[in-house]
Amino acid sequence: MSAQEFEKSLQGIVGSQNVRPDVPLSEHTTFCIGGPAQWLVVPHSEDEVAAVVETCEAADVPWRVLGLGSNVLAPDEGLDGVTLLLADNFAAVEVLPDGLVRAAAGATNAKVAAAARDAGLAGYEFASGIPGTIGGAAIMNAGAYEGQFSDVAVEVRCLMPDGTLADIPASEAAWGYRASRMMREGLIVLAATLLLRPDSHEAITERMDDLRQRREEKQPLEMPSAGSTFKRPEGHFAGKLIQDAGLQGASVGGAQVSTKHAGFVVNTGGATASDVLALIALVQERVMEDAGVHLEPEVRLWQ
Repeated sequence: MSAQEFEKSLQGIVGSQNVRPDVPLSEHTTFCIGGPAQWLVVPHSEDEVAAVVETCEAADVPWRVLGLGSNVLAPDEGLDGVTLLLADNFAAVEVLPDGLVRAAAGATNAKVAAAARDAGLAGYEFASGIPGTIGGAAIMNAGAYEGQFSDVAVEVRCLMPDGTLADIPASEAAWGYRASRMMREGLIVLAATLLLRPDSHEAITERMDDLRQRREEKQPLEMPSAGSTFKRPEGHFAGKLIQDAGLQGASVGGAQVSTKHAGFVVNTGGATASDVLALIALVQERVMEDAGVHLEPEVRLWQ
């Protein structure tokens, strides 16, 4: 199948206006870094997602899934194949009876936390400032301020490798620190259901405001980044190790270890993926020399 024929197949699934060739990934990642996606495909339904993936597999075309791109470093040269963008049309949030909240994969954590607050449901405040989506939170078991996604999840709806849809209960999601069954098996998260607890709107708002203020004071939210660059090594804090190694403010090209929080690599303007990768390697080398600790990237390094 030629590239033109393959593109027409995609258009037949999602519509021609939803198959966008050569779209810079820098426009769809919070790092503001990345070359063009060969095809950016914007599906409207679970069936369309399944059909696009089936078409890619049949044609041996690589594919990836992108939400807000808040934990992704995309390569400078771009990516061959299909990048499925779920943020646009998978953003619905529904408050159900008995404390349940169901959110599509592209719904932002902020939107889900706000919907829960407005319904008098607490438990997702910890994620209100995490700059990503429910899909990413489920895959990464996102966490902050003593809370994590697995604390509140009931089930995750996924597209399985055989093309079927399945609702995976929390007991089978195998969540760990920034890890899950969905990550290990390459499942596409389409939605998740959370179980939250009743509380007053005022109390929930107060907690969310407090967490927002703490983030603004300590994190470089004013600069493009992908959040915490490294996972927390057991018994340590990545930012402290980096600071102790004398690397706060260190830079390679336009990439810099944040002067506000050493756990973040930020784009000071014009940073490339190569700059970020070189800086990550420098940090890993120096921290290993200084403290004997290997820092593992938390940001997903697309290739």
